[in-house]
Amino acid sequence: MSRLAEHEPELGTTGEAEPTVEEVIEQVRGLPVGHFLLTTVSTLASLTYAKLEARDLEQARVGIEALRALVPVLEGEIEAATSRDLRAALANLQLAYADAAG
Repeated sequence: MSRLAEHEPELGTTGEAEPTVEEVIEQVRGLPVGHFLLTTVSTLASLTYAKLEARDLEQARVGIEALRALVPVLEGEIEAATSRDLRAALANLQLAYADAAG
C-alpha cells in the first residue's frame, strides 16, 4: 500500500467515505438515550410480532416481558402520543399472545 493510500478514506458500498471510529464514537456520545431506547423498543415490538406469527411463543413471551420493562422507562423521555402508541402495541401483543397460547 502506498503512503498516499494509507490516508485516503475508505469508501463504503454507497461510494461515500466510511466514518472513522472517532466519528462514530462522537455520534454515539451525542445520541440521547431515550431516542436509542425508542428505536430499540420499536424494533423489539416488531420482532415480537414476528415471533407470534411464527408461533414461537417462548420468544414472544420474552419480547413481551422486555417491552413491559422498557416501556415505562420511556414514559418521561418521549411524547405522550408516542407513549400511548407503545402502550397500545404492548397491549395488542399481550392479547395476541393470550390468543395464541390459549
